[in-house]
Amino acid sequence: MNALTKPEMHALSNSHLDALEEETIFILREVAAVFERPALLFSGGKDSLVMLKCAEKAFGTGRLPYPLLMIDTGHNFPEVTDFRDLRAKELGAELIVRNVEDSMKRGTVRLAHEGESRNVHQSVTLLEAIEEFRFDALIGGARRDEEKARAKERIFSHRDSFGQWQPKSQRPELWTLFNTRLQPGEHFRVFPISNWTELDVWQYIARENIALPSIYYTHKREVVDRRGLLVPVTELTPPKGDEKVQIRDVRFRTVGDITCTCPVESLAATPQDIVLETLAADVSERGATRMDDKTSDASMEKRKKDGYF
Repeated sequence: MNALTKPEMHALSNSHLDALEEETIFILREVAAVFERPALLFSGGKDSLVMLKCAEKAFGTGRLPYPLLMIDTGHNFPEVTDFRDLRAKELGAELIVRNVEDSMKRGTVRLAHEGESRNVHQSVTLLEAIEEFRFDALIGGARRDEEKARAKERIFSHRDSFGQWQPKSQRPELWTLFNTRLQPGEHFRVFPISNWTELDVWQYIARENIALPSIYYTHKREVVDRRGLLVPVTELTPPKGDEKVQIRDVRFRTVGDITCTCPVESLAATPQDIVLETLAADVSERGATRMDDKTSDASMEKRKKDGYF
């Protein structure tokens, strides 16, 4: 028997992606049909770009029935925000950006100290945007495999009039039957790719040839090793004390606020390379890269209740 060639060795079935895509398209269409003022949370990251691709297939290019909403901390990676603007323009989609800095000026967000991460305060600005535009559904890219607080999340997640998640208010989800009834002031967070994994996302990106911000792929970057994480060296995250600055080949598995998002060491330059890396990974993407999730075991659970996602 002939030995397998390298491409054949790396062949990985992606037939299940059709079922995941079909489910996502169904949910996106359900939101458009049921709610009066929905919006799609769009950060310019890989998960929201996958959702956007599914939305294109659901409604057609340039026919997205709801606006894109981004909550900007002012500390996002410029490669990501530039790509966000470019992609929205390509699609002819309405892009609404609301800034944490504006909430700080209004006094609704107060930092404990100048160097505090603004990431956790996004929930305040998000709730203000919901009130401003009277959104009754926000479509997000959270997945159940990311973190334990997200693992038990419904696809249609009910939020009360304060924007908070209450466990007793969550509705049963039987097959594809969703209870979307709302009282005045309440809204839903909807997660169409809940059942996808990080591997599924990258397989789909490879299959559909979805363009991403460059920092998702290998590049050289100054970092410091801090408590097992590679912290990028920036104006917002300078080295501390006697930390040694190193130049490493890295990529970002997830993108967020600069002050709490770390890259991983990698030479993966294509989606196919990242699929192979993901197969070998034994730590979730947030577990490997997010400093804000390590403040306590319940940090994400608390932020969920506060309306963070």
